Amino acid sequence: MSKTAYHISLKGYVGGYDFDRSDVDAILAENEGKRVNVLIDSLGGSLATGLSISAAFRNHGDVAVHFVGLNASAATIASLGAAHISIDTGGMYLVHKCSTAFFEWGSLNSDQFATLIADCEKIKADLDKLDLNVAQLYAKKCRKPVADLLGLMKVGGWLTAKEALDWGFVDEITDLEDEPAPRLTDALASAMANVGMPIPNIPLAETDRDGLFGKFLTAIASLFKPSSNPISTAMIKTYTFLSAILADKPLTVSNGTASVTAEQLDAIENALADKDKTVNEQKAALEAKDADIKAKDATIADLRAKLAAKPAASTTTVVEQSKPGEKTEPKTEAEAYCETVNSARKLYNLV
Repeated sequence: MSKTAYHISLKGYVGGYDFDRSDVDAILAENEGKRVNVLIDSLGGSLATGLSISAAFRNHGDVAVHFVGLNASAATIASLGAAHISIDTGGMYLVHKCSTAFFEWGSLNSDQFATLIADCEKIKADLDKLDLNVAQLYAKKCRKPVADLLGLMKVGGWLTAKEALDWGFVDEITDLEDEPAPRLTDALASAMANVGMPIPNIPLAETDRDGLFGKFLTAIASLFKPSSNPISTAMIKTYTFLSAILADKPLTVSNGTASVTAEQLDAIENALADKDKTVNEQKAALEAKDADIKAKDATIADLRAKLAAKPAASTTTVVEQSKPGEKTEPKTEAEAYCETVNSARKLYNLV
């Protein structure tokens, strides 16, 4: 099978522009009832897309998948619905446990931590279900116990074409002249390390061999030596916060040893300087607020002291009332007249 015979070429991120379910559906529909040859060369991506494409291949019924280069994760799952799967002699194959993006930044109290723990336990339970589902799909293809596939996924190491055939992931190994062996590049290895994917022990691309990161990868490659377990591979730890600072040039550590470039050190230094500046600015703002509060407290205390020292104003209301026997002012003529009228009215009423 030559490259020109492929109806579909799926490369890059599973779920991305070059590895999309809608394109697969369209080409399968155009070739209904015919053999469809598919080329896959991908490090994986969306599990949902991988499962969806696998179902599309299965529903079509006559799909042949051929792997070249480095293939992992969702890319391998996408192939499971094919009627026939082959791999180039230089190709490699990786299965691993499912994962999901997770990031938590901030300060939490005990209640918030309890909520976070509960959320994480739910995520873990969901991932366990996904792992079991994927292991069952692999086991059906490989005709092996599900427990064996779960064990392989937990190890998460790269398989050679021969090992992939021995496990039963592929049905055939090809050796075509127009399919060169995979090569690592700085960008590819950096992307793999950034997501915690083991770096395979394969030659570096000639253009990257003399670079600083190329030298780093050459040193890393010495860690991947054959052992009694052909799929056992050293894992590389990725530091999340440093990776956030370094963006597309993540710092990784393997077996307690790290290698950094001058550019990475500059990025770390600048990030720490910015954070130190921010901290000092916030500290100065807090000190200014503290001084303002102290000044206001002093003013309040002074006002309270003045208020306590000032005597209360003495106010009295005196109501003068005439008492029996006391001398009163003489009545006016009008008052005398009214008094006489009232007396006469009282006498009239009595009669």
